[in-house]
Parts: sequence; structure tokens; C-alpha cells
Amino acid sequence: MFRSHTCGELRLQNAGKHVTLAGWVQTVRKFGAITFVDLRDRYGITQLVFNEHLNNQLGEQPLGREFVLQIKGTVKERSNKNSVIDTGEIEIDITEFTILNKSAVPPFTIQDDTDGGDDIRMKYRFLDLRRNAVKKNLELRYAVNRSARNYLHENHFMDIETPFLIKSTPEGARDFVVPSRMNQGQFYALPQSPQTFKQLLMVSGYDRYYQIVKCFRDEDLRADRQPEFTQIDCEMSFVEQEDILNMFEELIKRIFLDVKGIHYTDAVERMSWENAMWQYGNDKPDIRFGMKICTLKKPTSVFTEKTDHAGLIADANFVVFDSAETVLAIAVPGGAAYTRKQLDELTEWVKRPQIGMKGLAYIRYNEDGSLKSSIDKFYSEDRLKLIADASGAQKGDIIMILAGTEERTRKATSELRLELGEQLGLRKKDEFKLLWVLDFPLFEYSEDDNRWVARHHPFTSPKPDQIKTMIENNPVIEDASNYLSHPYAQIKANAYDMVLNGNEIGGGSIRIYQRELQEKMFAALGMSEEESVHKFGFLLGAFEYGAPPHGGIAFGFDRLCSILGGSESIRDFIAFPKNNSGRDVMLDAPSSIEETQLKELQIMLRGEK
Repeated sequence: MFRSHTCGELRLQNAGKHVTLAGWVQTVRKFGAITFVDLRDRYGITQLVFNEHLNNQLGEQPLGREFVLQIKGTVKERSNKNSVIDTGEIEIDITEFTILNKSAVPPFTIQDDTDGGDDIRMKYRFLDLRRNAVKKNLELRYAVNRSARNYLHENHFMDIETPFLIKSTPEGARDFVVPSRMNQGQFYALPQSPQTFKQLLMVSGYDRYYQIVKCFRDEDLRADRQPEFTQIDCEMSFVEQEDILNMFEELIKRIFLDVKGIHYTDAVERMSWENAMWQYGNDKPDIRFGMKICTLKKPTSVFTEKTDHAGLIADANFVVFDSAETVLAIAVPGGAAYTRKQLDELTEWVKRPQIGMKGLAYIRYNEDGSLKSSIDKFYSEDRLKLIADASGAQKGDIIMILAGTEERTRKATSELRLELGEQLGLRKKDEFKLLWVLDFPLFEYSEDDNRWVARHHPFTSPKPDQIKTMIENNPVIEDASNYLSHPYAQIKANAYDMVLNGNEIGGGSIRIYQRELQEKMFAALGMSEEESVHKFGFLLGAFEYGAPPHGGIAFGFDRLCSILGGSESIRDFIAFPKNNSGRDVMLDAPSSIEETQLKELQIMLRGEK
């Protein structure tokens, strides 16, 4: 062995012990005839002391940062103790040392407050992984992995691997495709999820399955997306929605306990999709703080919730509100103290192209009970008070109002709520709030294609009491302008999403398990009988051999880790991530391949003769 102990292991009770350590040189500090070296490995840092004799040897073979070093010496008590590190009470009095390998000068300093930017650190990711901050992220990832596996094992789930080379059946994001040399002109696809395989495992009788598995989607990237990502993928047989919710909220609570030491004892709140959309503006609401959205005006749509306060703003001859499809308000705690400069900045914020609003109206609800607004010309103080009460405002608050088309206004109000929550310190990274969002629409209508599309995926079952509606009605839309009156517009999915701090961390559904209903779903999505058999004949055939009722869920493993680690980016918790262009800048991938490989695959690139 190159070492008897690690660099994070030794303590004061080891004083006098002769030890052998090996690791990387973090820093070298010379003080006259003595040299101090910090030696680092995965487990920590230990200070080394080179006496006058060995110090002379260092003159002949000097140490540099990141040199790989083996030392032998004796543990002794440190005179100037360092309370910041676990080994800060001791140091090693060196008797001999060996340079196992030299290092070039690193392109950035390998410490927490590094001087390396994202690009250079990603190019030299193998060096970036030596930094303590990155190491802690990977340790957290491993802890989440271990906790999930332990819980699922205790609850009789079996870890079963499924293939990575499968058939291309694109229904959402683009597939990554892989050419087959042995089957010329044909292609595999990398799985976007193991969805159909885990359903087949239910048919096979493996009633509790899981995988912590890589998935692949060829889609545009951002901070919380990667072309390859990891899921905690689970499926159960002979269950209803309630069984799934109970099983997997306990999984997340277990991870909180094992990884963060948090006893999550609160009941996990449940909310309908419709309430989430109108009270928070999106289907993954952050419920760590209030500031719910008040609907002052809305169009006739798939949203049926009766919270319309249109009478409060009607008949005032204010063209902005009168001409708007939707008018929404939020009460901001303590906002009555906002200066004009702050309000102007928020107005410019909502006008940004990514938000897309034309302006911002406001009502100050002063501490003395008086109201002052940017729309005083059109609304009396009594009307303003009614609007303030409807929005839940208290004295000292300010009510902010956005108006425009339904979708843009709802999204903008949601973003404004989150931005204000951030500014007010209400989105605390060390506070965790779980939420189930339920009762999603089963279908969305695509105006471009004049057909229904699945909101989740085509294997999601309708609510049990709405299966008959789906089977007995024709999915064809005769009048595209009146699609909301079609029975399919009212069908709810037997689906559920788990939300943590405003992030969807998991989603799933009770699945279709009868061939007739699955064929009806495929037909509703515009698939011909031939197309559905070509793409999913294996699944339809399996349903004829005693498929049990089943359902499941998949958690975004990378995203869960990033939230628990207090980061906005999942890249921080992946050992070798891609950049926003989907490139691995360390490997320089993707890259071109040899002409001989192209010939073997019978592939000719466009532009070639």
C-alpha cells in the first residue's frame, strides 16, 4: 500500500504514530530552514513539516502544486492549530518523501475560490473534480443514490436493467439515433426513458421495479437540462394513485433524513393542476411563500375555477384592462414602501422580451389604510380597496397588476412572483417544501396539427370515471375554433407530479393496461392502426396476456441533487457534464468519425457526391 492513512483521518490521539500518506500537494510554504506542505486527497488535508535536512533535499527536487507525493513521518501536535480543517490539531514530522509524479502548472488554482471560469474548468474537468466544492457535490449525489436504493430495497423493489439500444418511437423530444452496422440502413435509438420496458416488466410479474438509469433526449439545453441525464425510475403493479403517492413521498422524506438530516414531518400538500395554474401561474408552484395570484379577469378556457373578480375592474373605461384577455394581481408584502425607482425597475423587468408585458399597474395599500395607485384616474379608492381585499393585501403591501393575453400574462405574473420572492428573501435554499400536483388534463390541443397531443405520454390512463367518456367518443375535432367543447378537453389524467421548491422533481401516472383503451389513446393522438402497431405492437401484444393494473413515477435524479445542494445548475452535480451546446469540451465531443467507419455503416454525409 502507498499509504497507511488518508489525509483526512489522523487526529490528536494519533500523536507519536509513524504513518505513510500519499496525495497531491495543495500548497508549499517556506519559512527559513523549514517548509510546510499541505497534502490533499479525497478525504481531507494534512499539514506536513519538512525539517532542515529534508528542506535541503527540496532545494534539489522542489515541490510544485499538484505534485503527487508519498511521505513517511510521525504524527505530532500542531502548535498553531487550524480549526477550519478536521486534521487541524496535528501535523506530520517528515522522515522521508518520494515524488511519485510531477505536475505541470495547473490552468487554474485548485481550491474552492478558484480563479478558473466555467469554460476552462470544463475543459480540465479532471482537475476541477479535485476541488473540495465539487467533491462535496458528488458526495451528496452518492448519498442520495445510496439512500434511494436502501429505501427501495427495503420496500421489495428489484433493480432490473433495461436496454440502451432500442427502437425509435419519438413522441416528445428528439431521439438520439445509433446506426447499426449489422443491419444496414437501420437505426437504434437511445431511450428517453425506460417507459415501455418497465410496463413490460409489470406484465412479466415483477411487481416492484426500479432503476437509477441514464436517459437521453436530443433537445435544447439550459442550466437544468443535459442531453444525458439520470432518473430514479420506478413502477408498481396492483396499485392505485394513492398507493403511489404514499410510497414515493416517503422515499423523498427518507432522502431528506439520510442526506440532509431533516425530519420532514409535514403532510405533503396536494393541489389540482388548475388551482396551481391560476393561483401560482404554473404547474410547479413554489409554496415556500404566499403571494398567490388573484384573477381579476380571464377568458373562457380549459380553466374552470370560479375565482373571477371581473366586476371589480369592469365599467371603468380603462382600455388596458377592458381590452385585455386576462388581468392578474399579486399582493407583495411590505411593498408599499417601494420607491418610485424600484417600481420603475420592476416595470422595465416585466417589459423584457423574455417576459413580454407592456407595463405594470400598482396599488399602494399604505400603513394608514389609504390607497394610492397608478390607475387612480379610472378607479375610486373604494374600488381600489375591493381589489386590494380580493388579492389578499394587508396594510403596508403593494398590489401589482399585469394585463394581456391569457398565456403570456399568466406566465409573466408567475415569473414576477418568483422574482419578488427572491428579492424579498422568501425562497430560502435551506427550506424544503414538497407538493403533489394532480388532475392534469389528459390531452392538449395542437392548433398547428388540428389534433390532440398527450400532456404526459401516450401510456397515461384517464381518471377511472372518465375512461368511458374516452372510449365512447370520437377524438376527431370538427370545428377547430370550438375544441374546448369537445368531451376530450375535459378528460383528466390519472397522473401526478411531485414538486420541490418550485421544481418538478418527479412525475408519473397510472398506466393504461388494456389493449382497447391503449389503441383508443393512440387513435386520439392521430396514429393510424398501422402506425400504432409498427411503433408499439410489442406493447399492445403484451396487453393481451394478462397485463395487471400498474403505475409508476420517475424522479429527476440530477435535479433533486442540485436542489438539495442549493445549486441552480444540475451540471454541478454531474461528474462529466456537457455545456449548453451539448458539447463535452474536455473530450471535444461530438466529433467527426473516420471515413472507414462511415463506409462500414453505409452512411454518406450531405454534400458528398
